[in-house]
Formats: sequence, structure tokens, C-alpha cells
Amino acid sequence: MPAATPDSVLQDNLVSRITLGDTLHRSARKFRDKIALIEGGERTSYARLDADSNRLAHHLLARGLKPGDKVAMLCGNSSAFLVAAYGILKAGLVWVPVNILLGADDVQYIVQHADARLLILDDRLYATLHPVAQRLGLPALVCETAGGPPVADGASTLAQALRGMSAELPQVVIDDRDLALIMYTSGTTGRPKGVMHSHRSVHSALVSNIAAFNLTPADVFSCFLPLFHCAQFGSAATVLLTGASLVIQRGFDATACLDAVQRERMTILSGLPLMYSALLDHPERARHDLASLRLCIYAMAPMSATLLRRLMAEVCPNLALGSGQTEAWPVTQYFAPDQQLLRQGNCWGQPCQVNETAVMDGEGNLLGPGQLGEIVHRGPNVMLGYYKDPEATAHARRFGWHHTGDLGLWDEDGQLYFKDRSKDIIKTGGENVPSIKVEEVLLRHPAVANAAVVGLPHAQWSEAVAAFVTLKPGASCTEQDLLAHCRQHLAGFEAPKRITVLPALPATATGKIQKHVLRGDYRGLFEAAVD
Repeated sequence: MPAATPDSVLQDNLVSRITLGDTLHRSARKFRDKIALIEGGERTSYARLDADSNRLAHHLLARGLKPGDKVAMLCGNSSAFLVAAYGILKAGLVWVPVNILLGADDVQYIVQHADARLLILDDRLYATLHPVAQRLGLPALVCETAGGPPVADGASTLAQALRGMSAELPQVVIDDRDLALIMYTSGTTGRPKGVMHSHRSVHSALVSNIAAFNLTPADVFSCFLPLFHCAQFGSAATVLLTGASLVIQRGFDATACLDAVQRERMTILSGLPLMYSALLDHPERARHDLASLRLCIYAMAPMSATLLRRLMAEVCPNLALGSGQTEAWPVTQYFAPDQQLLRQGNCWGQPCQVNETAVMDGEGNLLGPGQLGEIVHRGPNVMLGYYKDPEATAHARRFGWHHTGDLGLWDEDGQLYFKDRSKDIIKTGGENVPSIKVEEVLLRHPAVANAAVVGLPHAQWSEAVAAFVTLKPGASCTEQDLLAHCRQHLAGFEAPKRITVLPALPATATGKIQKHVLRGDYRGLFEAAVD
């Protein structure tokens, strides 16, 4: 057990702090028996979610973990996910959610890099990922999920951890500027980078989100995007701060989503454009009552005017685009419903209340309307920095602003337009793929001389990973050979959808590959694809 804290220190800390665990505690005091989480036929009240996360916090402290220790979590969406996340935060520990779609090597790297002392897995991932915990010599705790498989004999479970533990909020000193979580995001180096956030930085965005979405306790919000990403966890935490209800689904399924909207009288959906297209074109959609929807939030890519008009007429009258990134907790920019059909192109709208946004040139000068530059932010929602990477942190904070690596410009009305990414990160189906990581895998193939990987427009995935290679003299290799090679070494979402063999890659006089030429020449590569 941690050393006792003097009562005066604890009491002084409790008077004015705001932590992520406190938000749930205070909502439970206000809304007690109101339903917080809906997962299939299971209903979890605010009081139960608060009490169970308190019990887990006490368990974690009782097993010797101390405030500031890291707990890695590999779980899909479930009510247990939120019990575990809030339990970690209430104990003053550092929550490290890990993308469950990553390969075992990347999972092991993240868990090691984060200095995790405990690994929490859900029952559906235990068989696959428990060996990672064993290799690292880490204890594992298994979260049982609705409809999940039986837990292996001898495994420690969440249900066991809660038994006999106090349902009261742990008496732990936590400063709101303390490290609350490390969320790993793919970087251009090919290795994930750990983005550090304080309780304050996330909480500030949650309050701003309530204002942006006009949330009230009467709202019922979707949750089918991954909770291990900042966008969906941020939405879930915003809902729980508001006293609204969250409908949890393991992933997106158009039929299940339509059923849930009708059954639970959902008021807000949050998804990717390809998901809305699937809902709109679903053969059973017209038979579902979707009248409860008051707002549909989309992300990751713009929508065509044709799709927007159909969605507004047939599904929900109000659509909005929310954008942001892990380093500046979302939502940072909001393209409001009343602007959707007034502007063409990839408009990100205006800054949310939580942060200031500007467009900057390479010398740190802020640019005016119509001038292309890097999109930068500053505000309380900006990260503390990159874990164990002070150089990358300093680079991201040049000139007193957080640098996003995205290029954009303002129009005359103060609306921000996204134009391109200065980082070669491909955003495909809600996941980030560093192009250099895919290129490195391709270059391992004995027939490949050079490789360039870009993201190209795709009707289903927003962007698809496309690779272009040249072969070594005398070498012979087919696209299928190279695709099979990539699938052996990359996660499914990271592997290219197409690989094109070229006689030469476009390059400058100094030999630097011109990716913008590839993007332009092959922009229509996936025009008819929906794979």
C-alpha cells in the first residue's frame, strides 16, 4: 500500500482539483440511478460505474502500484473498458491504452516503452496477447465482456479484482497537471510515439465538447469507434461528464447501428463518412425509425455535397465535422451544421472554445486569409509532450505553438481549410499508418530496389495505402508476391491495398522521391474500389 498522505495535504488537494476520475465521481453523485452505459441488454447506472471503478482503483493500489505507475490496456469496446480506464485514473496511475489492431511486435514495443507495470486485456484478446505479458514478465488482468469467451483457468479477472474492495473514491493526491495517460500514435519514424496528457488537458477539451455538441443529460450517444483512440474515448468521457448515456458496440456494423438508434432512441452518432454511406444505402434503413437523431458527427475526411444532402434529407438534418489529433485533444476544429452546404473542399470550420488555432509559415509568422501554411494550436488541451522524446516535444512546440504537421489556410470568413499533410501519415479507415513503416517492410524484400508509399482517395477507407516500387536489375516479382510479403509483417490496416511496379520513381535532381507526383498521377487508382 502507498504511504499515508497527511489529511491536510489531501484535503487541500481535493478542494480545487479537477481530475478525470473526479468527473465520473461527481456525475454519479448527481445522476446516481440514471443509465450511463448501454451494451446490448446490459444497463450500467452512474452509481454502479462509479463504484466499480472505485473498487478497481483500490485493488490496483492494494497490489502495490503507486501513483504515477503505468498500466497498459489492450481492450475492445465494452462497459468493462470504461470501468478499467476510470479505475486506473482514480488511483492516480497512468493509463496507457493500446491499439488492439497492432501486431504483437508493436504491442510489445509500446508496453515496454511505456514502462508498464500491469497489462489489462479483455477476454477476447487474452489468448493472443497474454504471451506478450509473459515475455515481458508482467502480471495480467482480464476484463470479462458481454458475450466473450470463457476466461482461461488461473487468469486473474476484473470481477475477482472488484470483490471486497471499497466502493468509495480512493483518497489519493492527484494534481490536475499530473500525467493522466500516454496514448501512442504512429509517427513518421515508423515507431509509435507516446503522447502525454494531463487530467487538465483532457478535461478542458471535454467541457469544450459539451458546448460544441450542445450536449444535455437527455442525449444518447454512439460508441462504435475504438475507445482506445482519443476521439471515441473523448466522446465517451464527454458523455459521462454531461450525465448523458452511451451506447457501446464492439465495432461498426450497419445493421446493429440502425437497430440501436431505433431501440435506444439515440440522439447523436459519431462515425466516419464511409460508415454513414453504409447506413444510408442499407437495404433495411427505411424500415428503421431514426427520428431521434439530432446530430451526426463525421471525421477523418470531407463528405461530398451529394452524400451530405441525402443524409440530411433521409437520416438526420444536422451534420457536423469534428477534427483534432492525439497531441491536441479533440475536438479542436468544428465545421458546424449550418455551414456544411455553403463551402466546397475540405473545410475544418472554426476553432472550438478550448483552443486557439492559427496558420504559420516556416519562420513563425502567422498568416492571413488565403495564405498556405502549417496549422498550429495552443490551449489547455495540448499535450504535455512526447514520452521519452524531448527533442520531438521541442520541435512540436516551436514559436510558442503546437505544430500539427498539417497544412491549411483561412478563408475570408475565418473558416479553416485543410490542404495536405506535411507528415507522410496515411489516415485509412480511422487508423494512422506511417508511410515509412510500410516502405521499410517493402525494402526488406530481396527484389525491391526502392519504394514510396502514399495515401490515395478511397470510397470506403477515405484513404488507402498505395505502394510504388522499383525492382533491382534482373529481379522479377509480382504484385501478389509483394502483397503477401507485406501482410506477413504488417497489421491488416497497414498493408497496401495496391502495389505498382514502376521503371523509376519520380525524384528531384538530388534523388528525393516526389510523392506529390505519385499522388497526382495515381489519384484515381481506387476510384471503383470498395475492398
